[in-house]
Amino acid sequence: MSQRLHLVFGGELVDPSSTKFRDTSQIHMVGIFPDYASAFQAWKAEAQRTVDSAQTRYFIAHLHRLRDEEREVSPTEELGG
Repeated sequence: MSQRLHLVFGGELVDPSSTKFRDTSQIHMVGIFPDYASAFQAWKAEAQRTVDSAQTRYFIAHLHRLRDEEREVSPTEELGG
């Protein structure tokens, strides 16, 4: 069984209604977590910590969905050769 890793990250957005970061060099990488529950707790803590900054937003990325060994290769991976 594969691990279900999750990445929590965030930063200041150009516009709160988009997902475009103002400065990608300033993205805050909170960490990688072994399950959704712990990732959610980390996300929630960062979101609450930055609640006064309307431009700042945090996300949970499902890393396990990027590379599932039991699935066929995606069209993007095929382009890489």
